[in-house]
Amino acid sequence: MPDFFKASSHAPDSAQAGTNARKEAVMSSIRSEIALVNVQELINKATEKCFAKCVPKPGTSLTSSDEACLARCLDRYMEAFTVVSRSYTARISRESSQLREAAAGI
Repeated sequence: MPDFFKASSHAPDSAQAGTNARKEAVMSSIRSEIALVNVQELINKATEKCFAKCVPKPGTSLTSSDEACLARCLDRYMEAFTVVSRSYTARISRESSQLREAAAGI
């Protein structure tokens, strides 16, 4: 009989683990979707801003100087985004560590 009770006591743990795994899978999927939306928005904004700057008089085709300007502009835009993103990620990481340390000290 002790084995019977022991087995049944693990069932809730197993169910909880399954629930946690599903929850984590959903959260991961949501994070991926948010990242995709953010990338799409970044590309749209960069394209809009760079096109307005580099192609003042749109025609039937881009000139070589228009193309060069667009390439440089988009490169700078992406570089700036990378710098800001890394800085923001580092800040969030620092603040998260500080919160964990403060919580551990309580």
